[in-house]
Amino acid sequence: MIYPRTQRIFQFVSGLWVGSFITVGFLVVPVLFSTLGDRQVAGMVAANLFKITAYTGVTISALLMALSNRLVKRGVSQYRVIRWILLLMLACFVGAAFIIIPWMNSLRDQALYLGLAVRESTNAILFNRLHGVSSGLFLIQSLLGLTLVWRATKNAD
Repeated sequence: MIYPRTQRIFQFVSGLWVGSFITVGFLVVPVLFSTLGDRQVAGMVAANLFKITAYTGVTISALLMALSNRLVKRGVSQYRVIRWILLLMLACFVGAAFIIIPWMNSLRDQALYLGLAVRESTNAILFNRLHGVSSGLFLIQSLLGLTLVWRATKNAD
């Protein structure tokens, strides 16, 4: 038996979600840095946007995982692969939300406490490495998200 309403809800939520975090990462944040004159302020705003995106990502990927589990139990086999994609996305979002972002925020706060920008502090190299890891994770999340939406809408009526 096919469950079109559940699948449509899944497609709708996943499309909005993936579109929103890709928009934040590839449109909003670059505009922030190009528009605001102070890179430190732009970085702090971007950090808050990415923190919200990461927490939202944890929540929505977990909810979509539960929904895809329900669909697989009902015999919709295309959601077997989708569950793996969601699991990888969830792992990326958890790593960003609970490890990388707090660590970067801590380094930024330490620098601000000393009256410095993080790029002027002794932790600048570590911060840049974490930023690189964070950027790489975001790229992976984006590619996984696009794959998720592509697979979820495959053979859509």
